[in-house]
Amino acid sequence: MQFSPALRCVLLAGIACSTLTATAEEPKPADTTEATAPEANPLTPNLIHGRHLHPRNAKHPTVPPHQDRFYSTRSSQITLPLPGEEDAFSFVVFGDRTGGPPEGVNVLADAVRDANLLEPDLVMTVGDLINGYNQTDEWIVEMKEYKEIMSNLLCPWFPVAGNHDVYWRPLTDPNIPAKQHEEHYEMHFGPLWYSFKHKNCNFVVLYSDEGNPETGEKSFNRPENQTVSEEQFEFLQEALERGKDCDHQFLFLHHPRWLGRGYGDDWKVRVHPLLKEQGNVTAVFAGHIHYMRSDPADGIEYLSLATVGGNQTSKVPQAGFLHQYHVITVRPKQVAMASFPVGEAMDVREITGELQAETLALAAQRPEIEGVLTVAPEGIEASTIKVKVSNPSSRPVDYTLTPGSEDLRWEAAPDHLHNKLLPGESHTVEFKIQYRGSGIDQFFRPIEILHSQDYLAETTRYSLPQTSTAVDMKVVVPQLASPKELPNRALYLDGENDAVMVASEALKLPQGPFTMEAWFKAESYGDRVGFLAKTEGSETSIFLNNGQPHASIHLGGSYRTVNGPTKIPTSEWHHIATVFDGERWSMFVDGKLVGRTEVEPTWSRKRNDLPLYVGADPGRDGSPGSFFHGWVDEVRISTTAKYNGTFEPKRRLTSEDDTLLLYNFDYELGVIAYDSGPRGLHMPMLGGARLSEPVSDK
Repeated sequence: MQFSPALRCVLLAGIACSTLTATAEEPKPADTTEATAPEANPLTPNLIHGRHLHPRNAKHPTVPPHQDRFYSTRSSQITLPLPGEEDAFSFVVFGDRTGGPPEGVNVLADAVRDANLLEPDLVMTVGDLINGYNQTDEWIVEMKEYKEIMSNLLCPWFPVAGNHDVYWRPLTDPNIPAKQHEEHYEMHFGPLWYSFKHKNCNFVVLYSDEGNPETGEKSFNRPENQTVSEEQFEFLQEALERGKDCDHQFLFLHHPRWLGRGYGDDWKVRVHPLLKEQGNVTAVFAGHIHYMRSDPADGIEYLSLATVGGNQTSKVPQAGFLHQYHVITVRPKQVAMASFPVGEAMDVREITGELQAETLALAAQRPEIEGVLTVAPEGIEASTIKVKVSNPSSRPVDYTLTPGSEDLRWEAAPDHLHNKLLPGESHTVEFKIQYRGSGIDQFFRPIEILHSQDYLAETTRYSLPQTSTAVDMKVVVPQLASPKELPNRALYLDGENDAVMVASEALKLPQGPFTMEAWFKAESYGDRVGFLAKTEGSETSIFLNNGQPHASIHLGGSYRTVNGPTKIPTSEWHHIATVFDGERWSMFVDGKLVGRTEVEPTWSRKRNDLPLYVGADPGRDGSPGSFFHGWVDEVRISTTAKYNGTFEPKRRLTSEDDTLLLYNFDYELGVIAYDSGPRGLHMPMLGGARLSEPVSDK
């Protein structure tokens, strides 16, 4: 028998977004330094996160619709204001590329790809373009690589010099130039400081590694080496004067000197007062520290960027420790900013019907597992299993196979395998599986193969949802003469993540008549409650939504359903059964017929490979949901139509010739549900599902 995947949690990487105010001009934007809790709005009672309710800028100006710009052949009382037509543009800012492995240039290339999808007016950098810390020959190679990657941008880009771009090593080299790599930088990247105007905005680039004016020493952790020279300070004054009538002025440098620390107080004492006095300096951008940070002061936004391929700790990615870039949207009176993780921009033109069909096919497939693990109460035999993966698509696929379990006593060698599949290719790999536990106990959990895939399109890596396929396990336990020899227990499910999972490959419910029945005592009901379910556009199920029984079977191309007329009370034991006899689909509650629908004898049941869940409903990936809360007992599936009219349900069911499976939930076998039927379909209990103390027969 084979176990299907248990419920899994998927972490969606989000995009950190923010906006900022630009000037003190009217209309005055909201204050960016404080945030207060939003007041409840009766029109949007389901909005619970403040980010949905806090615009940081003034609303964009609009104009009334006019026949020159607005046209319709319909009439309406609603006025649709039009956006204003003033100039607006966007630019992108890249953080550091260096300090990490040479392969970090691939992240830079991804950022270039993203920027080209956005098509901003220009791209700015904030220094550390190359790994540097070398001599001329190596420096030239890295410079050419960086410029070649950036040459793929559709828009112009403007560099800022960082310490990696200008520091020469070793410092003991007798041939070290006086200014280290400054001459190389200006020869191949451009001036160390400069400014330019674009759409009534002034962009000013500064150089933060001039070094000690007396000794020439360059370092970023000694204040005497981190001061603006008189020459550059005069340039800054002149550049700001040139932009005095602009809507905004933006500054860019490598080191965030406003943080103080080893930068000293030169910025605070000399530079910031100058920027503040200017009145239209909107934002200053820097890098170097490799994480995002915002430090507004006196109406000026001071922003540090993280990385685009440089050394990255990734301590808290969503709090700014990641590879990212800023997208800035500029309007005459305000500026909006958003940070995007590198590689997250989606190419809408690349997602064709063919690509979508291929990724869906890959996501739907499961590895083929050859081999069986023999599980007995006294121990588990070591075994070797083979796992086959295939690539039916027209593009390469990266994959990772990882044996895993909630039970850490499983061991696999190797512990994972990673490889690439070319189009049409298949790989078969082996894992040696051992279990260090003594046998089946309350902590035992099955082992499964986790399968991760990345579809490598022309410009994008599409990560597919991870799937899990349980390794085939043969549970060997002694066959009981009769469940009546044991105390009458029941299965308790907490309504959160508890269920019993019956693998489709093991169940193999044949076409034709069948009966599915069980006893239950609910503690509570939800809006959607799977009780005995295998449905997903196919198969059969019993639901207890808000306590009202509902049974479906997929026949002749659609679901045929029956509904119970009333809600079944909680805190009471009740019997429910569904019966398919080939001509009718019927449901019985406590032995009484509560619903029946006629069907065509020629119709066949649409089948699937999803598990049957006791106490839940399978999703498309086989994971359980819509959990039942309460007790379940005497689950039996038979391959005949056992009931036609009113009957007296037996409180303790027995195995008969037509029994496909029978869970009396009386035999304690750790987290394995013991099957009293002839096929021994012993299956795992998920979550915290457990057997209760002995219960009464009624």
